[in-house]
Order: sequence, then structure tokens, then C-alpha cells
Amino acid sequence: MKKYGLLGEHLAHSYSPQIHALLADYEYKLFEKLPSEVEDFLRQGDFDGVNVTIPYKKTVMPFCETLSDTAEKLGCVNTIIRNADGTLHGDNTDYFGFAYMLKKSGAEVLGKKALVLGSGGASATVCAVLRDSGARTVVTISRAGEDNYENISKHADADIIVNTTPVGMYPGNGKSPISLDAFASCKAVLDIIYNPAKTELMLQAEDFGIPCAGGLAMLVAQAKRAAELFTGEDISDNAVEDITQKLELQSKNIVLIGMPGCGKSSVGRRLAGLCGREFYDTDELIVQKAKKSIERIFSDDGEDAFRDLEQEALSVVAKKSGCVIATGGGIVKREQNRRYLRQNSVTVFIDRAVDKLSSDGRPLSLAYGVEALYNERLPLYIEWSNYRIASGAGVYQTAVAVKEALSL
Repeated sequence: MKKYGLLGEHLAHSYSPQIHALLADYEYKLFEKLPSEVEDFLRQGDFDGVNVTIPYKKTVMPFCETLSDTAEKLGCVNTIIRNADGTLHGDNTDYFGFAYMLKKSGAEVLGKKALVLGSGGASATVCAVLRDSGARTVVTISRAGEDNYENISKHADADIIVNTTPVGMYPGNGKSPISLDAFASCKAVLDIIYNPAKTELMLQAEDFGIPCAGGLAMLVAQAKRAAELFTGEDISDNAVEDITQKLELQSKNIVLIGMPGCGKSSVGRRLAGLCGREFYDTDELIVQKAKKSIERIFSDDGEDAFRDLEQEALSVVAKKSGCVIATGGGIVKREQNRRYLRQNSVTVFIDRAVDKLSSDGRPLSLAYGVEALYNERLPLYIEWSNYRIASGAGVYQTAVAVKEALSL
């Protein structure tokens, strides 16, 4: 069997093996190498072809005896084929990937001004696609040079903004290379990062009502083109959409919200078992961190201190991918928590009849009454959730209902 894989420095969270397993029948491994190991790997490694990711897309070029026209034009390589004589041929499938992403986003490029954040190998590819798509002006923003982040305001008339930097990529969730406040003319935001599904830049775009798209479709599309080069066989573009949808389902967290006592923790554990996912409970994480019960936290330190611990716990687990997360009943009391959930989660409201909710060991339910809390929080549960599942038929049945609703 032919041997292929991905060459990079930090690859633990790569989706590439999953994608290539869905594209074709060949062995695909992760080749995690230090800079000092790249040359030896390319000259003597046991592979028939590799994809190349940051930071080696330019590094590998001197070791390729031949380059495709695209790779030569862009000055970077993300796909290498080993020829029959052992020599290496460098190609670039990122061009195809971003062109697919751009088309899928529906962004109008012809005659528009585009702002590209970052000046690395991915930036060159994005700029080339934008120019070839008819953009009136393409401006590259770098940390130094004529157009930089200090004077970016002079480009406030940009119609399209594309992020090619790693700012905001896992585990640096919540960071953004720029603020969109000053870009009143912006009509589309694209971010080639795919983990998290929605970066802080994309969340800003949603806040302003600007259409946006993340990089998962680009990742799958470039892999599809690489698989064609590996196998010499054409693969339908329909495969890109199918695989993208599958990965979105697999990679997004399932977050359960709802009233105290509605069964989120029990349902979450059962759901995680049914789906083969890791399970986290924010209340359990809080108790571990504080080294005392939730009741004690409320009595000793007050609700605000508890909410701080809750927000901190959610900020950590919400960065993960493909998990089931049960949250406390009051998670909806802080808007920042919703932002954490928006980046990489599907949110499910577990709705249990008020007369079935227990207040035992639940400080706020005891203090204010279950019905009063339910009436206060119900609008938020509905607003925050993607799905609403009735709880009452039992833990297993509720977990199955969530699984079916999400088509897992």
C-alpha cells in the first residue's frame, strides 16, 4: 500500500488523517518533525507523498527537484510527490482549497478591495486567488512594512477581510488579529483557521451581521486535490461538502444547558458513552478547583465568586473538540459564556417540567424557588440553544433523543 502523510511541527490536533481516510484508500500518517529533522526526512523518509503544513511550506522547496506552475508562482509547497526515481515534485493544493472556500462563501470579489492579514505562505496563496478572481485591490497586512497593524485604519474601506495568521487558532481561542469596529465597509470575513470552528474574528463578524466563513472547507478541498495527485484519480467536488459536514458534526462539542436538576450531568454521561466522546461537567471542574462543594462556595464566597469559577471552567473545556459538556443551570447568566460556546459547540437545552425539578443541594433554587428561576432563565435557555429536548422519559431515552436530533 502507498504511504502518505502530513509533515509539520505540531500535528496532534490535525484533521488530515480523518479527511484522507474518507477520500481514498491509502495509509496516511502524521510526520511531526523538528526543523533540524526536515531535510533528513525528505531525503530518506519512507513515504510516497506528503502534505506540508506550517512552518515548512517554504522550507521544503529547495529539496524539490521540480515544482508545479502553481507552487512556483506562489513560492510555497504544501504537497510533495516522490517520483519513481526518488526525486521530489512540489505542488500547491492550497490554491484550489481557498478558491473553493471563497466560492462557497458567496463573497463578491470582482472589483472589490480585499485586506489579507498575514504575509506567510498561506497569504501568498490567498492573495493570488483574490487577484485571479478579479479583486480591484489586494492589500497584505504584516507586522512590519508599509501596510501594518499600526496603520491598518487607512484601509478601513476594505470590502473583504481574510485572516491567514494563526492568531485565534486553538489553543489561542478568543484572540483576534484585528478589531472589526473600524471596518464599516466590510461585507465578508474569511478565516482560514478551522479549529475553533468560529474564531474571535468570525464571532466579531457575526456580531456586526457580516457574512463569514472558517477554514474547514478549504482544508478539505485542498486535501481532495492532494488525494487526486496522490492517486491520479479524479474525486468529485461533492465529496468536499460531504466530508466537511461530517467533520463539523464530529468536531463540535455538544453542550447541555438547562435548569438545575434537569439531568444534564446524567444525560451528558450517557450521551458521551453512546457517541464515544469525552465528558466534562463544569460543576465538577469547579469543585475540583475550589476544593469544596458548590454549596460551600456560595455560602463562603458568594455567587459572583462561583460565576467567576464557572466562567473560567467553561473557557477551558469549550476550547476542546468533540466532547460532551454539562453546564450549571446559571451558565446563561453571563454573556461571555455564550461567546465561549459559539466558537466550537452545538448547544442543547434539556427542558424538564418545573414540578419534576429538585432543589436539594441547589443554593439558588432553594433561595428563590424553582419556578421563579425557570421563568427568569427560560428565555435565555431558548435563545442560547440550537436544540430543545424534553427530559422526562428517562436518562437513556433523553440521551438517545439528543443523539438523534443531532444526527450522530
